[in-house]
Amino acid sequence: MNKAVNNGVWSGSWVAERLGVQLVGDDELTQMLGLALRRNPKRAHLLVSNVLGKHVPQSPSVVYGAGFALGRRVRDLLGDDEAARAVVLGYAETATGLGHSVADGIGLAPYLHSTRRPVAGVARAGGFEESHSHATSHLLLPEDPALLVGDGPLVLVDDEFSTGNTVLNTVRDLHERYPRRRYVVVALVDMRSAKDAGRLEEFAREIGARVDLVAAASGTVRLPEGVLEKGQELVARYEAESAAAGRSSSAAASWPVAQFPAPLEGDGGVASLGTDGRTSAPGVRGTARPAPHDPHSDDHPTHPHVTRVELCWPPGLPDGGRHGFTSAQRTRLEGALPAMAARLAEALPADARRVHVLGFEELMYAPLRLARELEQVAEGVDVRYSTTTRSPVLAVDDPGYAIRTRLVFPAHDDPADGPGERYVYNVAGAGFDTVIAVVDSVADTPELHAPEGLLAQLAAHAPHVLLAVVPSYVPVPAALPERHPMLPEPLRGPAFSSYAPEEVGWLLQDLSDVTLEAPTEEREEAIQSGGAHYAESLPVEYQPSEQYQALFHAALEESAARLAQAAGAVTELVLAERSPRPVLVSLARAGTPVGILMRRWAQFRHGLELPHYAVSIVRGRGIDANALRWLAEHHDPRDVVFVDGWTGKGAITRELASALAEFEKSDGITGFDPEIAVLADPGSCVRTYGTRDDYLIPSACLNSTVSGLISRTVLRADLVGPHDYHGAKFYRELADADVSVAFLDAVSARFPEVVDAVDATAKELLSGDRAPTWEGWAAVERISEEYGIHDVNLVKPGVGETTRVLLRRVPWKILARAGAGADLDHVRLLAEQRGVPVEEVAELPYTCVGLIHPKYTRGATGADGKAVNV
Repeated sequence: MNKAVNNGVWSGSWVAERLGVQLVGDDELTQMLGLALRRNPKRAHLLVSNVLGKHVPQSPSVVYGAGFALGRRVRDLLGDDEAARAVVLGYAETATGLGHSVADGIGLAPYLHSTRRPVAGVARAGGFEESHSHATSHLLLPEDPALLVGDGPLVLVDDEFSTGNTVLNTVRDLHERYPRRRYVVVALVDMRSAKDAGRLEEFAREIGARVDLVAAASGTVRLPEGVLEKGQELVARYEAESAAAGRSSSAAASWPVAQFPAPLEGDGGVASLGTDGRTSAPGVRGTARPAPHDPHSDDHPTHPHVTRVELCWPPGLPDGGRHGFTSAQRTRLEGALPAMAARLAEALPADARRVHVLGFEELMYAPLRLARELEQVAEGVDVRYSTTTRSPVLAVDDPGYAIRTRLVFPAHDDPADGPGERYVYNVAGAGFDTVIAVVDSVADTPELHAPEGLLAQLAAHAPHVLLAVVPSYVPVPAALPERHPMLPEPLRGPAFSSYAPEEVGWLLQDLSDVTLEAPTEEREEAIQSGGAHYAESLPVEYQPSEQYQALFHAALEESAARLAQAAGAVTELVLAERSPRPVLVSLARAGTPVGILMRRWAQFRHGLELPHYAVSIVRGRGIDANALRWLAEHHDPRDVVFVDGWTGKGAITRELASALAEFEKSDGITGFDPEIAVLADPGSCVRTYGTRDDYLIPSACLNSTVSGLISRTVLRADLVGPHDYHGAKFYRELADADVSVAFLDAVSARFPEVVDAVDATAKELLSGDRAPTWEGWAAVERISEEYGIHDVNLVKPGVGETTRVLLRRVPWKILARAGAGADLDHVRLLAEQRGVPVEEVAELPYTCVGLIHPKYTRGATGADGKAVNV
């Protein structure tokens, strides 16, 4: 590392001796940092980094390696899964290259940096203020605004973390627009006071997010009383002395970087501002010569010592992170770098030994990567790297001062804040025989090539100057895919369903006026013959007898506390592992009562008002894609938690995973998690559940009258168009038999008494192994073969699924675990009413299994479809 110590002299000692400024902290601080002075009403001193590549020429491998190493530390902190979801944000102008290097170290994280250059046609996605800076306004201009949306960690990168104000301003602005759970602040040096460190912790608590800090070194700056005024007086005195001396404009003679000549008389000498406001310094070579006309460009006449080098930058590849930089673009750049560096190496003079690659303000990363690659391919050449800057700093020719020389030139990129001076530090007089200036095409203007411009200034102090221009990337508005018509808002009670409007929004279309019901036997024959899909019609709603209704109420009374415990436990798992603010999305209709119970538990125990919707999923047809589109437009898909009542063999679990993968391919919308949250998981198909016991969930005993009077969902081509939600019916006429709200109220009333049990269950589940074993699926396959069915879709395991078979399909027989008790009372009653045999089985992983008639034709029963006794 090129230290801030030359011949035993720390490059901050000049300022420290005169102002009493002290750096206290890690041993690395004086190696990483020097000190300088600037004219600034808010802070007189400037911490000058030796590893950033901004003010001090440094090996590009050191500069890139410092950022990359910080990125690796962030990845270790987050873990691979969280790191893959992270977004990195760097600060303009100083940390644009550092932030990009950190993103490289993290791996797959996309990168964006703030900018002070507004770009026509690119909408602002945010902004913030840098309170101590000479130029305060930062803009966020991502090409894809979704880059800032999501719940992955946001990694904020700056060169130094001094007060925390910049980070607080950033997080405050972004958190209001795009709230997330975790932030990581990354800096080369953490120089906060204890008071400022406390402010960040308080702010993190205020917004309810975790904030971590990663820094290469830490310490603090001790400032004596009145240091600001004293520093301003010192700057003014040196500037006045230089102006009076009337020194000519230019910079110091050619000195090796580590061996600057003896200081001038007085306080160490100064390379200072002349009467025209431009830099003067000892050992002047002469002023820059006017640039003659360049025959290759009418607009950009070039100095005779300046040679253009065509990089052949990959078409369409961004020049940096101003509008975002993705992992795919990183791969393109890595592939193109060797050839571009080879072109630079070929253009170097044969005797080149000390080469400086000079970047341009925010354009730090592309020149850095080119310089690092050049360092690898140019044998025998010492390559250094730094960039131009907007920051005005006093230059003092003293080994104990960090800014030894300064070049001043006019801005050449038509800045939004108007014309002004720009600067290059520590390049003039550093002994470089070649300087490669790398600018973007927006900055390749007549001002760059003018007699007082940057190229002329460089040509006055280096025998050879090369110019490489990177095309400025301006996002082109993408051709938008044909938008789906505006999707309607969710249906809500009492207009649709008997639930209160805040309990659930149904992402369905109302087909109440359409006749969809068919006799159960007719439906079964059509389904098994392949003439119809089960979702194209509805069974006639089962009307329970008084005896059956009494069984339902007895079962509810018996199991309400057990249901309350399971609902509480699964909700706690969701809040702990999935999202602190989940969006519950029930799979209609069996999942809907469970989603409402989970919503009520979150409100009861945590005071949360969780959004809750119901959507349709159809085995063999997938989930309602239009419902997913509506959810993605209104919520972060990563917060969506799909909810169902229970698992059987896991067919819907697999259906959902497949459907979401297909949706991601078709729509490009990512983030939906296929993991279903259920009350009971007897099939061992999911990780998020309240129990794996197979017991009676009373909502399985009934159809619409325990599910808000809503039918099964319907998907039929003549009723559901490509831009429609799946359909369902609202059976208003069954209101007298409706127990939907009574069921919810009975379970919710038991919440207070199960709090301790829920806490214990959730703790046990969170610490245990919940990996799905899919033992239910294996059992179903075995049963299908043993009973000659040869179709797992006709085997419905578990109490809930068996009940559905008896209510909606043509059952063949019921398998019951030997010794099963009251959980099967309603199953035995239904089986008796429908004339279906119940066969006790000694070894059964479920309490019961319902077998649908395998070869149904009207009047037939038996596995072969020929027996006629019903």
